[in-house]
Amino acid sequence: MSALKKGDLSPSEKELFEVITAGNVQEASRLLGCKDVRVNCLDEYGMTPLMHAAYKGKADMCKLLLQHGADVNCNEHEHGYTALMFAGLSGKTDITWMMLDAGAETDVVNSVGRTAAQMAAFVGQHDCVTVINNFFSRARLDYYTKPQGLEKEPKLPPKLAGPLHKVIMSTNLNPVKMVMLVKENPLLAEVEALDKCRRVMELICEKCIKQQDMNEVLAMKMHYISCVLGKCASFLKDREDKLDGLLKSLLKGRDSDGFPVYQEKFIRECIRKFPYCDATLLQQLVRSIAPVEIGNDPTALSVLTQAITGQVGFMDAEFCTTCGEKGAEKRCSICKMVIYCGQACQKMHWFTHKKVCKKLQEQREKQEAEAAKLRMQQNKEESKAVQDATDSMQELSVDTSSEVTPSNTAAETETSDPASTPAAGN
Repeated sequence: MSALKKGDLSPSEKELFEVITAGNVQEASRLLGCKDVRVNCLDEYGMTPLMHAAYKGKADMCKLLLQHGADVNCNEHEHGYTALMFAGLSGKTDITWMMLDAGAETDVVNSVGRTAAQMAAFVGQHDCVTVINNFFSRARLDYYTKPQGLEKEPKLPPKLAGPLHKVIMSTNLNPVKMVMLVKENPLLAEVEALDKCRRVMELICEKCIKQQDMNEVLAMKMHYISCVLGKCASFLKDREDKLDGLLKSLLKGRDSDGFPVYQEKFIRECIRKFPYCDATLLQQLVRSIAPVEIGNDPTALSVLTQAITGQVGFMDAEFCTTCGEKGAEKRCSICKMVIYCGQACQKMHWFTHKKVCKKLQEQREKQEAEAAKLRMQQNKEESKAVQDATDSMQELSVDTSSEVTPSNTAAETETSDPASTPAAGN
């Protein structure tokens, strides 16, 4: 097969690009079987079929191309864009995940020096930014499921790799959600299993810091997960109510406003215990959180989430009060001030919310009354302003019609006075 050259396409390759645009997977599969079709052929701009499919949001097409050996890291585009960058620009998290799982490099920059995550953030595709920033390949975790060197047993039992990887890949850093993930998997919800997982998280954290291309963000996330797993193990050892007790501790709000003080202190403590004191990210987190009084914004969770996932505070989304899942829609029917992703989370939170629900309802009703009063006042002021403007226009109209200009008066005098008109022939 000849070397790749921009715009040098066979008739079948040209047809392949058209078929990708149309989204015809069956026809694309047929064309990829032709001898004159190269899966990594380049159009005149240096875009491969995979780049086109990723940019157009064709997940099935991307899967087909990858199965046929498409190069996920091809970098021949005229502006240095990769398939991962196009996936991020498309806003499709499933395609972004697919590119990453196929080995897409996240630190490659384009002609303006931006990575795939930065490009996605630039166009407002924050969900894709989150996927990219939180990606950790299963292969990297599987390394710890095999004995290394003189080890007789692996550091991580193979059966724990799947459940632990699910926790690692979660983009929701709310500790309640993480404990729920542990609780729902019997393999993880054992002290011995949690201790092994926690140790692996610490090793990965250390590796992220000490490797040549240091990754402080990933190191901080692994450390944070390690702290959550350690807290789970502690409750399983010492408490009769086990993980249910931990969930209640994390959710319990203070009597005055329902703010979860224990959760806030726990997250702050996790950050404080990060073992690499010189890390720039740690210093940034401390500067953002330390001056803030507990109960005020920003919370430790919001600061940590923004630092690790790239999610920003002004995103137009609702988050579950209990577990922090995005897209929550179910509001408390009484106060209408807290929101949940489902009935299970609402039920779990009621033990603490019921103490402040009535107070929140009164606050909401007071705010609504004040807002209605303000709107009424504004409407009155606007009506008065309109009436004043109307009256002024009417007065101006009357003044204008009663006014007679000197030039008009002179003209009328000349035409109405016969004696002033010169006689003909004089």
